[in-house]
Amino acid sequence: MENYKNLCAQIPASLHARVRTEQEQSGQTLSQYVTALITEYYNLKEGRKMEGTRTMAFQIPEELFQRIKCYLDSESERTGKKVSQREFVLGLIQKALDDANIA
Repeated sequence: MENYKNLCAQIPASLHARVRTEQEQSGQTLSQYVTALITEYYNLKEGRKMEGTRTMAFQIPEELFQRIKCYLDSESERTGKKVSQREFVLGLIQKALDDANIA
């Protein structure tokens, strides 16, 4: 398991309130939520630098989103490695295309 370090930063009170509200609604601890935010930020930043990539975005029902989130949390705990939504969805797409023998 990866070692953890503390990160402390002063942020505006309004942003703090927003972060705490979203974090509580997510059902994650503050550490989990901030880790996910920072990881998502860097994944997006790195993704924009990658040549030949396209963005795929869509909305899903809240119930399905919560089920996916529970699955990702359990997989992250089981493997000891954070499993991102991106990794999960890309894995599903790649498996479906491989199963259909589409190159």
